[in-house]
Amino acid sequence: MGVLEGKVAVVTGASRGIGAAIAVRLAAEGAKVVAAARTVDASQSRLEGTIGDTVARIEAAGGTAFAQATDLSREQDRQALIEAAEQRYGTVDILVNNAAVTYFTPVSDFTDRRYHLMFEVQVNAPFHLAQLVMPGMRERGEGWILNISSIAARHPTFPPGPHAGFGGTVYGMCKAALERFTTGLAAELYADNIAVNALSPNQVVPTPGTLFHRLTTDDDPNAEPPTVMADAALALCHRPAAELTGRIAYSQDLLAELQKG
Repeated sequence: MGVLEGKVAVVTGASRGIGAAIAVRLAAEGAKVVAAARTVDASQSRLEGTIGDTVARIEAAGGTAFAQATDLSREQDRQALIEAAEQRYGTVDILVNNAAVTYFTPVSDFTDRRYHLMFEVQVNAPFHLAQLVMPGMRERGEGWILNISSIAARHPTFPPGPHAGFGGTVYGMCKAALERFTTGLAAELYADNIAVNALSPNQVVPTPGTLFHRLTTDDDPNAEPPTVMADAALALCHRPAAELTGRIAYSQDLLAELQKG
C-alpha cells in the first residue's frame, strides 16, 4: 500500500508538465486522482498533452483517476470540479494548485485582459478552490493544500540582470501573492491539521510550456526533471501539519533536507 492509499487528490493543470507528473506520482502512491485542465482534446492547444493522456498513464500503471475538463478562470467550473471529485470519490484530501496561464510581456505592453486572466487562474482560483475543500478537510481532521510557485516570486536584484526586460513582472506578482496566501492559510488551518505549502523547482523544468516560452531546452544540462517536483510534492502531501506546513519550499532543497532527516 502506498502512503496515499484511500486519499482523494485534485490536481489542476494536470494535462502536461509538472501537473501531469504530480498527478501520476500521487496516483502511484494510492491516491484517487482528479486530473483537471482545459485541454481535453489535442486540437485545443498548441502544447502537447491532455488530461485524458494523464489519466491513461495513471490507469496503465494500475492507478485510479478521471479527467475533469475545467477552465480555472471560471468560478462555476471550479465549483463543478470539486463537486465532481466529491461525487466520484468522496471528500477531497489533497488539493494541488498547479494550473497557470502565463504571458511574458513588459508592464508597459501588458493588456488588461491578460493581467486579469493571469491573476484569476494563478491567484483567485487557488483561493477559491481552497475555500471549497476546507470544510471536508476540517470534518475529516486532516488535509493537504499545495500551491505550485516559482523562483520568479523573489524580488529582482539591482542593478538588474540581462533578463529584467523579459516580461516576468506580472508572473512574479502572481507567484508572490500565492506564496503569501500559502503562509497565511497555513497559519489559519494549523489547528485543524491541514497542511498548506508552496513548492517551486530549484531549476527550470523542461515542460511543453517552458519550452514554448524558450525558458529552457530539452538538452539543458541545468534543467530539473518533472519527477523531482513530483517527488517533492508527494513529500508535502502526506505529512501532518505539525511536521510540515507553511513552507515556501524548493524541490531539490526540500528532498535533501528530508533525506537528512
